[in-house]
Amino acid sequence: MIELEVPEEKEPESEPEPEPEEPPAAEDSKAKPKSFMPNVAPPKLPEGDGKVDFDDLHRKRQEKDMTELQSLIESHFIQRKKDEEELLSLVNRIEKRRTERAEQLRIRSELEKERQARVAEEKEKRELDEQRRKQDDDLKKKKALTNMTHTYAGIQQKQDGKRGAKKQTEREKKKKILADRKKPLVIEHLTEDKLKEKANELWQCLLTLEAEKFDLSEKLKKQKYDINQLLARVQDHQSAKGRGKAKAVRR
Repeated sequence: MIELEVPEEKEPESEPEPEPEEPPAAEDSKAKPKSFMPNVAPPKLPEGDGKVDFDDLHRKRQEKDMTELQSLIESHFIQRKKDEEELLSLVNRIEKRRTERAEQLRIRSELEKERQARVAEEKEKRELDEQRRKQDDDLKKKKALTNMTHTYAGIQQKQDGKRGAKKQTEREKKKKILADRKKPLVIEHLTEDKLKEKANELWQCLLTLEAEKFDLSEKLKKQKYDINQLLARVQDHQSAKGRGKAKAVRR
């Protein structure tokens, strides 16, 4: 330990100066962390003929620095803990929001799938109803056509029976030929393939009749043309003959 002798010096007594008033500290929005700094008394110089203990001064200075360092470390860890808690809370909120969003998307997707399935089911049901209605209409038309064919054939047979051995006119012959060609159409017992074959057969028959009709129409046109030409020649001949007679009378 080093000891120094300090000579006594008498200082003139002076009146104590009034200490300046410190302004009130502004209240922080956040409470500052408590510091664990012990009340360390500053070293005092010994009065009178005393000696200064520099080791004691150095030790107290180290204690003060260590206390301040511990206070800073504690405040740092407190602030860090608070920041970590806020960060964890933010992460939890983000994760919660993400989960809620995923749940909303899942519910919306399920509702859209249900709507599409319902629309497809309604469309299929409408198509089946339309197909069933068309089939019913076709069956009704076929039955009506069959009944008309049978009725007409029966009436024609009755008329032919009444005439007996009477001489048939051209119109009656034509009706008889048409009645022979119009065979009764019985399709109730036919399957789908047989119906297709029957439809093709009727179509070919229709094409043949149309071809015959066209040929007869062309033949009729040619005959009318020939008749008109002959009539024109007859009229020209008669006109020339009349003019010759008129000249002879004048002479």
